[in-house]
Parts: sequence; C-alpha cells; structure tokens
Amino acid sequence: MEFYCLSVFKDEFEKLCKKNSYAGLPQDLIDCFFGKKTVDILSGTRLNQSDTVPYIKKRLSGRGGFRLYFLVNIKKEKVYLMFVHPKTGSEGSDNITNESKAKIYKDVLEAIKTNNLFEVIIAQNSVEIKNA
Repeated sequence: MEFYCLSVFKDEFEKLCKKNSYAGLPQDLIDCFFGKKTVDILSGTRLNQSDTVPYIKKRLSGRGGFRLYFLVNIKKEKVYLMFVHPKTGSEGSDNITNESKAKIYKDVLEAIKTNNLFEVIIAQNSVEIKNA
C-alpha cells in the first residue's frame, strides 16, 4: 500500500505530535497500517457505500485515543489520510460534524484529482510526511 494525506491531516498530525499527551499518535498510525493486509486496513465504520473506494472512520487506541478518517482505493492500493483528532485531552472532541465529514471527502477527491497530496512514509518506528 502507498499512503498519502491531505494538508489538513498533515497540519493536525504535526500539531498533535508536539504535545506530550498525544506522543503515541505516530505509533498508533504505524500499528494501524504497517504490515497490515487490506482487509485489516478496511476495518472501521464505512461512511460511504463504495466497495472499491471506501471512506472509513476508525478508532486508534480504543475509546480514549484518536479518530482517523481515510479513503482507500483498493484497486490502486492507495490510502488517503484525511483527518485525525484525539477523543480526549486538551485538543479532544467527541466527533466531527457530518458537514465536516462531507467537506473532507470532497477535499480528498479534489486533492487526488489535482495531485495536491503529501506522501506518508510509514516505517517500523517512524512516520514521515513529505511532498508527493
């Protein structure tokens, strides 16, 4: 699988990683995707009805961890990370609105079309985000 992200994901991820209380986020992301089969990556709540390009909401680190939104293009073996937020702590929130979910979905489709994405390198012990 290849991994990409939107700028809004990159900004939020980098902001959260600077806070000690969210220092586990990179490892949670690695655990979610690194060395996983497609069927494992697809676990979570589907927010659309597509079998080939599902839009997924997934918990990382259980109830008090993070909420991750991403799109998977199964045929092309690409994952597009769209948004992440903590469930608890100073930056925590229960959920994002349906309007926000719809907006990031439109944003990812536009970013894919215009190739306005960042590449996410997920290795055994690190997550690196760079220009695609």
